[in-house]
Amino acid sequence: MLMDMAHLSVRIDFEPSGSAFGPGMAQLLERLSEHGTLRRAAASMGMSYRKAWLLIREIQAAFHGAVVTAAVGGAGGGGMRLTELGTSLLKTYRRIEAGVMQASQPELEGLAAMVHADAAPRRAPRKKRLSMPI
Repeated sequence: MLMDMAHLSVRIDFEPSGSAFGPGMAQLLERLSEHGTLRRAAASMGMSYRKAWLLIREIQAAFHGAVVTAAVGGAGGGGMRLTELGTSLLKTYRRIEAGVMQASQPELEGLAAMVHADAAPRRAPRKKRLSMPI
C-alpha cells in the first residue's frame, strides 16, 4: 500500500502565544506514561533528560497546568505519571491527528505515487557550529 510510504505529522501552533504541540511532545507524554519515569521515557526516544524536562516545562507553561505529577524516590523509587490534563491533552492531540490522516488519505496516496523510488532522502538539518574567538 502506498500509505506505508507517506507519513503525515501534525503540529499545532497556538497564536498569539507562539506555543506549539506536536508529535515529539505527544510521543514524550506517551513514553512517560509507558515507562513511569522521565529518564526512561527520554532514553527510549534517544533524548537527553534535560531536553525532556524542558519540553515538559514548555507544555505545562503553554497549557497553564501540570501535565505530569512526580513521586519522590524511596524504597520503591520515584516516578512520574500524567495528570488528567496531560492525559486529556494527549488523547485530544491523537484524535486530531487521526482525523487529519483520515481526511487526507486520498491526497497522501496520490503524493506517494508521484515520488520516485530512487529519490534522494531528505537531508538531516545541519547542526549549528559554535564559533570560538581566536
